[in-house]
Amino acid sequence: MSVSPATSDVSAVTNDASVPTGPRTVLITGTSSGIGLAAAVAAARAGWRTVATLRDPARAGALREAAAEAGVEIDVRQLDVTDPDSVEAAVAGVVRDHGRLDAVVNNAGAGHVGTLELESVAEVREVMEVNFFGVLHVSKAALPHLRATGGRLITVTSVGGVVGQPFNEAYCAAKFAVEGYMESLAPVAATVGVGVSVIEPGAVATEFVNNIDLDIEARIAAAGPYAGALRSYIERTVSQFTEGSAQTPAGAAASVLEALTAEKPAFRLQTTEWAAAFTGTKLADRDGSAVLGITGAWVS
Repeated sequence: MSVSPATSDVSAVTNDASVPTGPRTVLITGTSSGIGLAAAVAAARAGWRTVATLRDPARAGALREAAAEAGVEIDVRQLDVTDPDSVEAAVAGVVRDHGRLDAVVNNAGAGHVGTLELESVAEVREVMEVNFFGVLHVSKAALPHLRATGGRLITVTSVGGVVGQPFNEAYCAAKFAVEGYMESLAPVAATVGVGVSVIEPGAVATEFVNNIDLDIEARIAAAGPYAGALRSYIERTVSQFTEGSAQTPAGAAASVLEALTAEKPAFRLQTTEWAAAFTGTKLADRDGSAVLGITGAWVS
């Protein structure tokens, strides 16, 4: 599949008739495991110069091993999406060292299980900092460079960005916010040659559930009137994320690669038929084309 980044009259946007030269470069956040790791390897195999970032480079062992097994070279760098200085330094470093930035994949995120009566608003803010404002920090820093290359801005959200789910109020709120922000940004970004897409996985067999750091029995014991419901939710969810029941990270990463390489990718891509059906219960406009057709006309 050939790579065809979104195109536009870049010189009209940048006041510079030249487009940066050199291999196409993609920056991906949250690559220590799961979808981010698989997407980094897939992009490198597809010929992209891949900059894989993570908050703690000491956790890059699995990524480096996967790259070695695939026979690809990946540039591993530090980036903490909640630290604007870290984000600015990472993006500037990529452009300085590689000469261009053609795509960003916002993948870094954190799971969270809780409900309003049992948690503080401060905890909800922390979830928003990582899953929503972290995406904005990276996207804002990258956009001037994506304008220069007619590039792509891709964000991994979730089916939880479309359908609210029990004990996921804060997580789904953050993902809803990302989806709304990107759906609103997409027609504006298109006027300056930048394509915007969101990727909606369902359950993926990754370390995501383990990374929530949830002491199940302790949490249930402290849940009071919500204990029965919480136990039912956790048992169902853990079973959905086990290997064999969930999609593989590589399968989900294939949708990321589609958003990177398709000539005109959809705004909204679900990673499985189940995810398409689940979000389809809420979204008659499943791929986002009808909404963007309307709002795009407002700015064209």
